[in-house]
Amino acid sequence: MISTGKIKSVDFYRKIPRDLTEASLSGAGLSIIAALAMMFLFGMELNSYLAFSTSTSVIVDKSSDGDFLRIEFNISFPALSCEFASIDISDVLGTNRLNITKTIRKFSIGPDLKPTGSEFHSGPALHDIKHGDGDEYAGDGSVSLTARTFEKFTHQHPILVVNFYAPWCYWSNRLKPSWEKAAKIIRERYDPEIDGRILLAKVDCTEEGDLCKRNHIQGYPSIRIFRKGSDVRDDHGHHDHESYYGDRDTDSLVKTMETLVAPIPVEAQKLALEGKSDNGTDNAKRPAPLTGGCRIEGYVRVKKVPGNLVISAHSGAHSFDASQMNMSHVISHFSFGRMITPKVMSDVKRLVPYLGGSHDRLNGRSFINHRDLGANVTIEHYLQIVKSEVITGRNHKLIEEYEYTAHSSLVQSLQVPVAKFHFELSPMQVLITENQKSFSHFITNVCAIIGGVFTVAGIVDSILHNTIRMMRKIELGKNF
Repeated sequence: MISTGKIKSVDFYRKIPRDLTEASLSGAGLSIIAALAMMFLFGMELNSYLAFSTSTSVIVDKSSDGDFLRIEFNISFPALSCEFASIDISDVLGTNRLNITKTIRKFSIGPDLKPTGSEFHSGPALHDIKHGDGDEYAGDGSVSLTARTFEKFTHQHPILVVNFYAPWCYWSNRLKPSWEKAAKIIRERYDPEIDGRILLAKVDCTEEGDLCKRNHIQGYPSIRIFRKGSDVRDDHGHHDHESYYGDRDTDSLVKTMETLVAPIPVEAQKLALEGKSDNGTDNAKRPAPLTGGCRIEGYVRVKKVPGNLVISAHSGAHSFDASQMNMSHVISHFSFGRMITPKVMSDVKRLVPYLGGSHDRLNGRSFINHRDLGANVTIEHYLQIVKSEVITGRNHKLIEEYEYTAHSSLVQSLQVPVAKFHFELSPMQVLITENQKSFSHFITNVCAIIGGVFTVAGIVDSILHNTIRMMRKIELGKNF
């Protein structure tokens, strides 16, 4: 059996009797300094252990979100009508998607960029618009209106249908024979002097530019339906009249006009009744845009290859005067990937301060064309995108975001001006990984701090104590 004495022989920490130790003032001072140093160094080590440190690497993109990239945007165009605003996508692989509407919302806006009403609906897609043969009628059956006579006729007839046209326009010239013949037929059936319930008229927008602008005409021909007492009113420039998008042959035009007249009493001076229309022409008539501007918001999904997002005035049956088009715009939001909430982004920035500074680089920027009309200015944006991921120590993906650089310019073009966003995604991605810290490493460092400070303080105290004793002996020797 092992005795107690043998066990005591392996004691590394042998005790010195208290009466053999001596306390000193210098030792007390060093002890206080050592304790403070231990506390300070322990606090520094604890802060380092709790801090979020990362390492950054660049790797080939291993996206988990598939082969498609989401683009979210909110852009206001003060001079582009929602009636013709079109969002198109194309890329180097041959993708060409025109007039995307499923994930897009449009709102008519005023000069202050604020919506003037509810969402603008383009309505269901119609078949190819049917035109007349081109030689149906060569006379003038409709009444030519000017800015001076326009208000007079809108108040004189319960229904006034106006063809806003341009003589140089191909589609206007195709419509002209059918329009004039239909106007003649309607004039014979509903004599303006006797009946007066409906009248077909026309406005030459090359001669009456201000009148066309006041009615927000941007494409030719544009057929507007004005209803007396309800659709023509002065409301800060807003109009609630309808646009006609149906077939343009004589029979279709006459049938539509008959439908408009049907619910109106013969007495020409009564106001047009509302809410009574034939279901067969509902798709051909839709509310006209309230103002000349449009706010476009929503998202599109594109392939992860170089491509273009183009916003322009587009129609398969209208012409546009390039010299009158102004694609100035204000970008409220433009980002790639799913939208990140401000709270999540704030949390991430606390961990990785430099992240998130460029995921919405275009937000709040205005691109205004101050050049004279006729400059045919296209506004282009060249965007280069890099994906970033933040991975925590447990391989949990904290955030996935896309940041981009943006370079913009105004370019003169012979075509109808557009707003073009050219995007190109980098094949590499930035991977930010949390550096895990071992608790055992933390404990080891704490022990090293305590032991090191204690040992150094002990050595300093021993040297200081022996030096003081030696100086005292020297002084005593001098006295004797």
